Amino acid sequence: MGISGFEPSFLVGIEAVRQAHGSRLASLAGGRLTGFALVRFVEDGDWFADCPVVLDIDGRQVEICHSQLDALSIGWNTIDTSAAITGWEWFELTPQWSHSDERLEPFVGQELREVALLEWRPARHDLATGTVAVEFAFAEGCLRIVNGLDENRIEIGAAPPGYVRHRPVR
Repeated sequence: MGISGFEPSFLVGIEAVRQAHGSRLASLAGGRLTGFALVRFVEDGDWFADCPVVLDIDGRQVEICHSQLDALSIGWNTIDTSAAITGWEWFELTPQWSHSDERLEPFVGQELREVALLEWRPARHDLATGTVAVEFAFAEGCLRIVNGLDENRIEIGAAPPGYVRHRPVR
């Protein structure tokens, strides 16, 4: 993807994600969201949802990226969002880091109360069953980074009833 420092390690399933990242996710509680970064195209401003969503919580950077129908990579302090994204000369659009997003901006400065892992288990099996989302509960609302079936999707507010909540640490 040409993103400086991005070396994803994709995991599948709630237990794999919890084991690998649960304690670090839980340790973010009590911090404040101090910034975020998304990749947008210069030409039209559209969000390129295949790239990681980067959240900065009091200087600890968590980098979330969904891929395929069930894979999730969580990175820690590896992506340089000040570096140019390279290798896209062949493509008609130019990706660059953006620190602007109307969904995320209201959370900047808020205290993070809890991080939870959510597993999609709807009443009727569907293509997304078993995917894992990461939910950030702030003093004034929640945001989730979920699998949008081979890309990231950002959701705001209460989680739909098909999610099963898992505490990140056993």
